[in-house]
Amino acid sequence: MRMSKLFFQTLREVPADADIASHQLMLRAGLIHQIAAGIFDFLPMALRTKHKIETILREEMDAIGGQEVSLPIVHPAELWQKSGRWQAIGSDMARLKDRNGRDMCLGMTHEEVMADLAKRFVSSYRQLPVMLYQIQTKFRDEPRPRAGLIRVREFTMKDAYTFDRDQAGLDAYYPHLYQAYYNIFHRCDLDVVAVKSDTGMMGGTMAHEFMALTPIGEDTLVLCDNCGYSANRQIATFRKPEPPVADPLPLEEVATPGVETIAGLADFLGIPQSDTAKAVFLIADLEQPDGTIKEHFVFCVVRGDMELNETKLTNAIKARRLRPATADEIRAIGAEPGYGSPLGIARDNVLLVVDDLVARSPNLVAGANREGFHLRNTNHGRDYGADIVTDIVSANDGHHCPNCGTPLTTARGVEVGNIFKLGTKYSIALGATYLDENGVEKPIVMGCYGIGSGRLMAVLVEIHHDEAGIRWPITVAPYQVSLVSLATAKTPEVTAAAEQLYADLVKAGVEVIYDDRDERAGVKFNDADLLGIPIRLTVGAKGLSNGVVEAKLRRSGEAWEMPLATLVQDVCALIAAETERINSKAVPMPFDDDAG
Repeated sequence: MRMSKLFFQTLREVPADADIASHQLMLRAGLIHQIAAGIFDFLPMALRTKHKIETILREEMDAIGGQEVSLPIVHPAELWQKSGRWQAIGSDMARLKDRNGRDMCLGMTHEEVMADLAKRFVSSYRQLPVMLYQIQTKFRDEPRPRAGLIRVREFTMKDAYTFDRDQAGLDAYYPHLYQAYYNIFHRCDLDVVAVKSDTGMMGGTMAHEFMALTPIGEDTLVLCDNCGYSANRQIATFRKPEPPVADPLPLEEVATPGVETIAGLADFLGIPQSDTAKAVFLIADLEQPDGTIKEHFVFCVVRGDMELNETKLTNAIKARRLRPATADEIRAIGAEPGYGSPLGIARDNVLLVVDDLVARSPNLVAGANREGFHLRNTNHGRDYGADIVTDIVSANDGHHCPNCGTPLTTARGVEVGNIFKLGTKYSIALGATYLDENGVEKPIVMGCYGIGSGRLMAVLVEIHHDEAGIRWPITVAPYQVSLVSLATAKTPEVTAAAEQLYADLVKAGVEVIYDDRDERAGVKFNDADLLGIPIRLTVGAKGLSNGVVEAKLRRSGEAWEMPLATLVQDVCALIAAETERINSKAVPMPFDDDAG
């Protein structure tokens, strides 16, 4: 491709509305163009990289028996109604009606459609197991699109689905997807860590997220450097400290004027925050036995030195949604904001959830449910009883690993892929069954596995860049070689040499972007660095007089001279070496259900 013909435009200034490096660089390099919040055009250079990423996705899915299909983006509501997600999912789903008034939606994921497909085509155990995958557009009306392609509304997803006879079959196949995902990311020159995660709206019995560690990540990962435990903070567990053994002491009211925080309470009384109980007030949408959704007041109690984990709470009470309770709602149950405790509150329509550490901790200081006062020596079981006692707090730096006891660390990460053991949730709802060898009808057991190609591209830019621009790994770069001509009106021999070299490289199968523009050398070099093509060849009059061309490796900045006589062969060898350097990272990775 000649840059004089390329549909692109580079920007020298950083766009004001781009707040992370990948967004800035992809706009500046003319790779993408935003047409609405969270909705982007992919321009020619970006589309080439997107296609290369998707080629790797296809190769790794095909290698473990995947068969590609293409399913529609517009779905009839009946499929989602059968699974219950039509009612459960809020405004994230884009709903519409067709000309006949039938409810439809834009697919944000394809579990229902895939289960319906299996229902139509699978009838016997002889057809199982099978894996289908697609690379398809999705739409999710994300309320807060941000960070360029990291969080968008319209996106391309590779989603694969496995169909097995039983849980044992799914358990046996799941590690193959786990390995395939590591292969995909390593072949893109991206280091990731797989962490156990919440199954969320997908449901199922197990899920892993593949995380690229970067400060821009929205997720917090909890990691053990000793045994390899890893989990998203949403579900991470830890060894909680053993509370002291003590007999319950009598309740004692103490005046605490103006003390409305745990930190302030601990300072005022001269006690550690671990000797306090913290009240958290929420309103949850809970499904009733008749299938309707009703709001319930949820009163949570955690130890003062811990943080409530809303994902754990959501899973414990099976909430559809959570929101903070208002001051009026808090007072309506007999509690007082800033001075709340479960002692003496009205229990009608109140779900009291207590962290298991609070339930084991004696004589905690808690609110007295009147302004300016707290109670010493509150004890679960004597002074109040919970509806649910379970783990509802977040793991943090320094907490102890649940497996080996080593202090945990946390890191930020961006999710670039996820895998789920769905089980029979969707197959039962959609009627996807098969007959076993005894003629008994059984539900198909499903798994699903997703990677967003656009987000992966953005994360690659986020990881592989410097102050000058992008540094594409050669396996996914839009072009392998950037050929820069420094010809002027006085050096027609440079133009002739560059043209010949361009033709020879293309003939040899090299992907070349040829900068034949009538621009200053500085502009060409700046654009070459910004676009991030892995290998740069510069054809100039001085080099030609010595029979050489300057070569430069974008990832390292290393520069050297290549002789013209063997340049095509040398470039092909360099491309092969760079490709092998990356592909060699795709090595077997251990999979342990219990390790994280």
